[in-house]
Amino acid sequence: MTNPVLDRFRLDGRVAVVTGASSGLGAGFAVALAHAGADLVLAARRADQLAATAAAVEAVGRRVLAVPTDVTDPDACTALVDAAVAEFGRIDVLINNAGLGTAVPALKESPEQFRRVVAVNLEGAYWMAQSCARVMGRGSSIVNISSALGLIASYAPQAAYAATKAGLIGLTRDLSQQWAGRRGIRVNAIAPGYFASEMTAEIPAEQLSAFVASRSPLGRLGEQQELDSAVVFLASPASSYITGSTLAVDAGMSGH
Repeated sequence: MTNPVLDRFRLDGRVAVVTGASSGLGAGFAVALAHAGADLVLAARRADQLAATAAAVEAVGRRVLAVPTDVTDPDACTALVDAAVAEFGRIDVLINNAGLGTAVPALKESPEQFRRVVAVNLEGAYWMAQSCARVMGRGSSIVNISSALGLIASYAPQAAYAATKAGLIGLTRDLSQQWAGRRGIRVNAIAPGYFASEMTAEIPAEQLSAFVASRSPLGRLGEQQELDSAVVFLASPASSYITGSTLAVDAGMSGH
């Protein structure tokens, strides 16, 4: 028996690309999309950990292709797309999740450190979006994983990270305008607050908890499934009338 509401969140017959899928939030997104019915193309630099995510997707019963990829290389992004089309014949969803976080005081940050964060977080998302959009059909969806730190002040000195995450929000607005009409591709962003991840693991737990409690109405760290739901929503036909938007999943931090 079909459900006309819940069925709009299904991704059966669709192919989703997830970057930064070797661990953490990205690996969770891949499994969530698989549960929604999508086949997966996984991208990350760490091939061994990518294999673990692939196994988790296969355990859900979905097809999966793992392609070690450096998103800072436009040619590598194109190669990933070519491999995906060769394997599945299509790409319907891109989750631009690959990201690098640093916490360096602005007066001590080297040009190399700053440029590396920009190359991964902002340029990498652009090269992936550009490569995927060339083969995406109408009704496709791109979801850029930004951050609440693109909207509000950071807990730590993170100029490069905050600048790239704010840049992703601007990129989302622009690409949504360029690709909505003739191409029919929706482009949205998610701005997560503080979730348990490789990045937040570097912050002492008690300090982080106290900061989140003081800055957000819900007063706690987010859980993976709470972010997964937002990703599936924006990737699926359930959000078919939404483009150019940034969805804050941050316990109310950006509105507090």
